[in-house]
Amino acid sequence: MNQPPLSLHIAPLSEAHAEAICEWSFEPPYDIYGWLSWEEMQRLGIEFGDPTFRVQQYASIISVDEELIGFAQFFPMVGVTRLGVCMRPDLCGQGLGSTFMETIVQEALRRTPQHEIDLEVHTWNKRAIRTYEKSGFTITDTYDKRTPEGLAQFHCMVLQG
Repeated sequence: MNQPPLSLHIAPLSEAHAEAICEWSFEPPYDIYGWLSWEEMQRLGIEFGDPTFRVQQYASIISVDEELIGFAQFFPMVGVTRLGVCMRPDLCGQGLGSTFMETIVQEALRRTPQHEIDLEVHTWNKRAIRTYEKSGFTITDTYDKRTPEGLAQFHCMVLQG
């Protein structure tokens, strides 16, 4: 029997969700996507550890039964909304990516309909690249970028249409 399609919605990224995200554990090579502890994020006031920044740029992706599926960042740039996306690690690779990305893209279009939508992805992350391509993104540029682990190569992918 086929499962019904997953239905997701956007909600504010609460402190409880932020704390849960900080506890997610990723298998290598995806472990670079992990966060500091919630206490450290708050102490340093970085990313969603800063309450103002969390409200302005971050959102939870929630299932119909109110389960945290992942989160998105809607980073404003001039004429562009850059997405940062992350699905809960135990859900990755299970075919949920298209619905997950569609939910995020629709929210980005709602927030800033006049903006181009793009994202950055490590060139080695083929699983994510396939998902983004299925969601209407195409690679428009490849470049080196400084990360906490040193220089890494990224693709910029832009939503087409």
